[in-house]
Amino acid sequence: MKLGVTIPNIELGTETGPVKALAQAAEDLGFDYLMNYDHVLGADVSVRPEWRPFLGKPPIYTIDDGFREPLVMYGYLAAVTETIEFATGVIIVPQRQTALLAKQAAEVDLLSGGRLRLGVGIGWNDLEYQALGMNFRDRGARSAEQIEVLRKLWTEKSVNFTGKWHTLDGVGINPRPIQRPIPIWIGGEADRVLRRVAQLGDGWYIPSYLNEEQIRERVEKLYAYARDLGRDPSTIGLEGIIRMWGREPEQCAESLAMWGRLGASHVTFTTESDSYKDRLPGAQMDTVAGRSDFDSMDDRIDALRRFKDASAAYRES
Repeated sequence: MKLGVTIPNIELGTETGPVKALAQAAEDLGFDYLMNYDHVLGADVSVRPEWRPFLGKPPIYTIDDGFREPLVMYGYLAAVTETIEFATGVIIVPQRQTALLAKQAAEVDLLSGGRLRLGVGIGWNDLEYQALGMNFRDRGARSAEQIEVLRKLWTEKSVNFTGKWHTLDGVGINPRPIQRPIPIWIGGEADRVLRRVAQLGDGWYIPSYLNEEQIRERVEKLYAYARDLGRDPSTIGLEGIIRMWGREPEQCAESLAMWGRLGASHVTFTTESDSYKDRLPGAQMDTVAGRSDFDSMDDRIDALRRFKDASAAYRES
């Protein structure tokens, strides 16, 4: 089981130092990868006071919430780290041009020496799609075609492809990545997403708001879909997430037992505060509210250290 660390986007601010410190500390502590996620734009709720993207819940991720651009950030972090892997969880692919994304991801993979894992998803913010000039309604089906095109651009010198949304006639990116192809993991939990993972994904990002029974049910579905396609389910990675949300790092490490039972290949530990837990879609987790933000990056890194020490003890037990 690989252990990762989430880059706490909305709590980092605009300084470069904390990003570098977190990445280097995670590498020094022996974490396997960094995780970062993607939003290009946020909504101005003063202009859109009635905006409720999640079943009437308060707005999540507005223009007041900062998001560092994942691939640009990883290009920088590739130069100040040596071994830690870089994962996106997730890049919202249907609101990005496919060939440009292939080029950018290839560059990060080259700069990092083959350390990129590209997590993709379809997102939820129709306002973001509108502003980026992309169609929100066909994003699921279009993302499946995008995955196919991405892999072709990463592995073939000259690509010929005709699909519903893409036409490539004797074109290619240069340079191509070290990994051919770069691993693609898919996020989401709807049945159609599980089918997409079974058909196209190297792994599945498991939403944090599902409980153990719900996860097991969906994993069984995913594996059944894979077998129906003639695919060995063991080739599909599973990634879970452990949030602090009011708990101590040592308590968080106890959750590794659950992820072990579920067969997770990767587990990400996040030190983000619990300020958004009640806004998540379908939130059903039994969490402890009230944890304040860390006073400093040193405090956050100390939490990573305590979690890593406790996880080592768990593995040995």
